[in-house]
Amino acid sequence: MKKSIIIGLAAVAIGSSVPAFAQENFFDRLGDRIDRRLDTRGDRINERFDARGDRIDERMDTRGDRINERLDAKGDRINERLDARAARARAAGRIRLAERLERRGDRIENGLDNRGNRIDARLDRRGDRVENRLDRRGSRIDGRLDNRGNRINRRLDRFGQRFSR
Repeated sequence: MKKSIIIGLAAVAIGSSVPAFAQENFFDRLGDRIDRRLDTRGDRINERFDARGDRIDERMDTRGDRINERLDAKGDRINERLDARAARARAAGRIRLAERLERRGDRIENGLDNRGNRIDARLDRRGDRVENRLDRRGSRIDGRLDNRGNRINRRLDRFGQRFSR
């Protein structure tokens, strides 16, 4: 008894839903809606990855610039201190010592400048690499969801053609 009632209710449910499916362009609209929803989902994910990559890249660039500026300032301070010592030595008549101190200050300043530039460039490359990886990942997900939506839409269109005949 119970089984026959459930079968009867299932038949009524199927019977009442078939006219809705048989409606003109039902599957076209359904497929378009699914495709649109998957496209917007893919776009949202892609935009989120792009924004995340931009934030990380900006943070790495800022960090590299800060380190580079700090090392440049340190090199300038050391060079100024050694130049002042060289000026005092030159005033005292010790020219070779003054030249050696100036060369030493220039060498230390250039070394710290180069070190800061290398660190800055490394962090810039690292940030760019992370940003590009996240951009590619977002594009891949967006494309996959677009393809999935298109595939579902085509499948529903072919399925709906059976009912429209």
